[in-house]
Amino acid sequence: MKHTLYIAGICLLVLSGCAAPQEEVTSEPAGSAFRLNEQLKASTEIAEITQTPVKEQLTLSGKIEYNENDMVAYRSLIDGIIEQVRFELGDYVRKGQVLATIKSNQISELDQQQKIYQNQINLLQQKLQQKKELLQDGMIASSEVLETEHELQGARIELDKIRQSLQIYSAAGNGSFHILAPKNGYIIQKSMSAGQTIGTQEAAPLFSISNLKQVWVMVNIYANNLRYIQEGNEVKVRTIAYPDQYYSGKIDKIYNVFDDNEHVLKARVVLENNNLNLHPGLAADIIIDKNTQGRLAYAIPNQAVIFSNNRQFIVLYKNDGHMEIYRIAPVARNEQYTYITEGITSDDKVVKTNALLIFEALNK
Repeated sequence: MKHTLYIAGICLLVLSGCAAPQEEVTSEPAGSAFRLNEQLKASTEIAEITQTPVKEQLTLSGKIEYNENDMVAYRSLIDGIIEQVRFELGDYVRKGQVLATIKSNQISELDQQQKIYQNQINLLQQKLQQKKELLQDGMIASSEVLETEHELQGARIELDKIRQSLQIYSAAGNGSFHILAPKNGYIIQKSMSAGQTIGTQEAAPLFSISNLKQVWVMVNIYANNLRYIQEGNEVKVRTIAYPDQYYSGKIDKIYNVFDDNEHVLKARVVLENNNLNLHPGLAADIIIDKNTQGRLAYAIPNQAVIFSNNRQFIVLYKNDGHMEIYRIAPVARNEQYTYITEGITSDDKVVKTNALLIFEALNK
């Protein structure tokens, strides 16, 4: 019996010595063999990570509108029929440019009066010269000369008035006048075409011009958000056409009367529009930082955050051959940044663009 137990014990020792060793757990990040090639690197943006105060934000709706202080709406000063229109909606025009030609009975009458008074002046000048000669010969009294001089002066005043009127109307001769562009800018509204009759009683303008270099953003403020909004608040604006492009501005006016139709208070942001991407009529989001004291946290650009299996990750960049996947636990988020407080430092960098592509490559 003892011999049998001894043999069994030896067998157990031999078997345990022959068993495969347990696999060692490594802390090396998944996909560490992946390397950023030159083609992918050219389109990949690497962002610095900075520690900043957490900014709570409020996103309001709004709309891009024309700068009313820079818009000119043209209405005709006299009646007439449009002969020719030389512009289209959206055209850029320069001050003094001929935009249309109008045939008008009023201009025809002024042209006739100008000719009448010019002929009258010519006759009076001849008559005055004759009377001056007769006065020298003593054949008439000086009062007759003065009377003719007064008639000539009156005719000249009337002719001057007519010429000024024709100049104001930009008369083009033959009973027509030109409509000239009152300023440089873009045609933003047009309601005229050849053959159309126009008049001074029309409510709608024939056209409107604005230079579009500066636009207004009209912000909708509901009552529950009023406490966060003040004149001078810095804002960021984005449109549905360019959702990744932000424009910085300030609220320069709050209209302290509720809009009856929309039941909101309106505020205004004035924005420079040098690239003309802010088209009036576009819907816009207006992002405002709340007046709150936020704690410090590391700001990660939202483009760098990857969602996978209901968890959030970022790709930390060390160099082209060393990148690590890091799971994050956000403490706050706004339109631009996700904030975290642990696991990284201000010396770290994060992959901002192509993050998902690199994340999947590291996970292979």
